[in-house]
Amino acid sequence: MKIFFNQVQLTGIFFLCFLTFQIGFSQEAKPANHESDIESILKQLTLEEKVALCHAQSKFSTKGVARLGIPEIWMSDGPHGVRAEISWDDWAYAGWTNDSITAFPALTCLAATFNPDLSSQFGFSLGEEARYRKKDVLLGPGVNIYRTPLNGRNFEYMGEDPFLASTMVVPYIKGVQKNGVAACVKHFALNNQEHWRDVINVEVSDRALHEIYLPAFKAAVQEAGVWAIMGAYNQFRGQYTTHHELLTKKILKQDWKFDGVVISDWSSAHNTDEAAINGLDLEMGTGTDGLGYTTENHYDHYYLASPFLKKLKSGEIPEAVVDDKVRRILRLMYRTNLNPNKPLGRMNNKEHHDVARKVATEGMVLLKNEDNFFPIRDDKNLSIAVIGENATRSMTAGGGSSELKPKFEISPLEGLKARYKNASILHTMGYHSGPSEYNRVHPSNLDADSLKHAAIQLAKKADIVLFVGGLNKSHLQDCEGDDRQQYGLPFGQEALINDISKVNKNVGFILVSGNAIDMPWLNEVKAILQTWYLGSMAGQAIADVVSGDVNPSGKLPFSFPVKLNDNGAHAFGERSYPGDGVNQYYKEDILVGYRWHDTKKIKPLYAFGYGMSYTNFELSNISTDKKSYAKNDTITISCDVKNVGDFEGAEVVQVYVGKPKSKIDRPLKELKGFSKVKLDKGSAKTVLVEVPIDKLKYYDPSISDWNFESGSYEIYVGNASNAIFKKIKVTID
Repeated sequence: MKIFFNQVQLTGIFFLCFLTFQIGFSQEAKPANHESDIESILKQLTLEEKVALCHAQSKFSTKGVARLGIPEIWMSDGPHGVRAEISWDDWAYAGWTNDSITAFPALTCLAATFNPDLSSQFGFSLGEEARYRKKDVLLGPGVNIYRTPLNGRNFEYMGEDPFLASTMVVPYIKGVQKNGVAACVKHFALNNQEHWRDVINVEVSDRALHEIYLPAFKAAVQEAGVWAIMGAYNQFRGQYTTHHELLTKKILKQDWKFDGVVISDWSSAHNTDEAAINGLDLEMGTGTDGLGYTTENHYDHYYLASPFLKKLKSGEIPEAVVDDKVRRILRLMYRTNLNPNKPLGRMNNKEHHDVARKVATEGMVLLKNEDNFFPIRDDKNLSIAVIGENATRSMTAGGGSSELKPKFEISPLEGLKARYKNASILHTMGYHSGPSEYNRVHPSNLDADSLKHAAIQLAKKADIVLFVGGLNKSHLQDCEGDDRQQYGLPFGQEALINDISKVNKNVGFILVSGNAIDMPWLNEVKAILQTWYLGSMAGQAIADVVSGDVNPSGKLPFSFPVKLNDNGAHAFGERSYPGDGVNQYYKEDILVGYRWHDTKKIKPLYAFGYGMSYTNFELSNISTDKKSYAKNDTITISCDVKNVGDFEGAEVVQVYVGKPKSKIDRPLKELKGFSKVKLDKGSAKTVLVEVPIDKLKYYDPSISDWNFESGSYEIYVGNASNAIFKKIKVTID
């Protein structure tokens, strides 16, 4: 039978298709309550099918139940981009040609923006890319606290302060999950180093655990409603954290009422009984693969596979245990791949590139700017020598599981050449990082002396030197799997900087890293711009800031100690970091980062919250709405901010709170609020920052709960942890 449509009917059909297409892009995924459906499905599942839902079937997927229409779950690494497709049974890339994505800046950069609205855009854009790639779970973000500058994975996290990390992670999660993609917050918990990460046992006080290391996870659960959490590799008090009686079973699932899925990090499960009873729901990555030369590591032999099934059948483990896991897994499905309202997703579109560039420019931190070195004008009489391997090296490759396959990556050199049409720009490597070099240019001679000589000769002839150096994402640098082995710059960069400064005094350092570094050469350069790992739009974003098209407004999300032992984790010797290979003790306790520097009166090289601008701001008329408060009140801090310089810019008003003469040990002050304000030159605005009194509680081990201390408190208002404009004393009854 033939069906004919007239022109009006065809127009209507096309419009309906277009409307459906538009809805697919614009609507947010809003999962309904499907608890009754979940209970109905649970009754129809066999015990074997239930167990099969609780462990992997490939590197990044789990089984469904075809006879009931239950789909597979597909995951991807991705704190700052959706990872390229991995093979079914091994870690090789699958070689797809359609899995190139937008690489967003690493999360240290996102944290440095101090801009929750931008975090929401970041999360939503990333979620769109994950949905387009048909991923149900995005394995990120990471919120482990920056404890030591040597941690190889710090670049994936949100800094040293739990309040900042909590504030920034909530909109990120909500943004991702609007797309019907589960964010999976990691690594729960106390995974604060990569060295010995799979064996080290962390000993830390209850106060430090609850006040420093858990708040961002708690915010993810209770404020963002995150749908998945990933366990960590390390142990805590003698038990692996992925299936931990206190952390996972009690705190996460009982106290915080987490209703989502706990997923193991790959190979972080160690025991069937503990995995079953202590809250692990979905086991991934145990052993190697399912199709090796032996069946030893087959998926059916995972701890939550055949051994789990055997104990369930024998009655050693009650069936209610697997039922709880399956409920959570089905709930995850109804929120993601079974959600009929999920959008289609998008990838590599202009909007995502714009968000990546915005985060990159707003997260860069101007650390030094002597003689107004930056911004640099585009002058036809100006010659700029760009020196450094990092000017051309890919920074999306490497780094471990967070490495990406972007559709494009604009290098710093490419970005500068595109922006500077008149000035003369020349480049030489100056140094190289060894045989794992990913550089896009391959000099015929990588001899260190020859590279250094060429750099010095180029510097002699140039008006300005931009040294693009720092770290990269190779092993033993900013990379998963192990920690840095030195605080200073690698590959002879320190000596090279000193030699360049002898022939050219106009040196600016574009620092590419996800970590603090030692700076004995600080006086040899006029300016330092901390640029992080910026992803696809790196070069354009760097050129935006260097040229002055964008005024930098980033603030450091962690402290730069002058020397390594000035950091709290390193002040107590090897027992505190990295441990003895079996145990380590967080001897600095709650005094992490700026809390340590403030309280111990150890001056940092660059303080938490610090960041310069091309303009100047005045903070004035700082006051609180009252002088005395009750425990249920909110303190409202008012501050007038005026841009008194020559550029449009943004400032971050930071509010810290301290308790003098406290009956318990406390840091001098702690960040409890902030607000970023953008101002045209000459303009002013009144900024209000609210601090609920409830946020001033401390964790009291004597009652295993939060407690409050009445009395006098001090409110510190400034634009960095060490730049306080006013202290205000208030009383809380």
